[in-house]
Amino acid sequence: MAKTMTGQKIVTPSAESLAASARAAKKGGLPPVHLWNPPFCGDLDMRIARDGTWFYLGTPIGRFELVKLFSTILRRDGDDYFLVTPVEKVGITVDDAPFVAVDFNQVDDGLVFETNVGDLVTAGAENPIRVVRDVETGEPSPYVLVRSNLEALIDRKSFYRLVDIGETADVDGVAWFGVRSNGVFFEIIPADELP
Repeated sequence: MAKTMTGQKIVTPSAESLAASARAAKKGGLPPVHLWNPPFCGDLDMRIARDGTWFYLGTPIGRFELVKLFSTILRRDGDDYFLVTPVEKVGITVDDAPFVAVDFNQVDDGLVFETNVGDLVTAGAENPIRVVRDVETGEPSPYVLVRSNLEALIDRKSFYRLVDIGETADVDGVAWFGVRSNGVFFEIIPADELP
């Protein structure tokens, strides 16, 4: 371990050091990453693919428990993603959204999504659903906000199920096709563009 001119230790971030810090900081529930402001330690060769697979040094992380642990210390600042502990902040690459919504259930009037790392989130005013359409192909990419500006890409099978339960509603004088959850209507596509 190297030292700076003032004698402070320089810690080279690694997946192992982050996991150890995350385990130490986790005391039931999600760690308060929004309150931590450690120094930036550089970028880590870690990437989250569009399908939700986490890679470290180009190799998929095969241990679900480790991926889940890392997901609890993930934070987004602007357009950048970081793994944050009380003592380290490292940049990682996220191809699209950091999570994937792999399923949902209707519970009362809410749509409860489950992510690939086991988070449960009910779509509503605080956890909106949004759909982005590719400008060239028109292909939809649906998302649900999971926590603190971290979204989950809604997988294809779940999106098709959402379309099956969708309805048409008037939004500011325009007919939209979408879904409702917790009393909020989420627009998917203008009704006049339906096939």
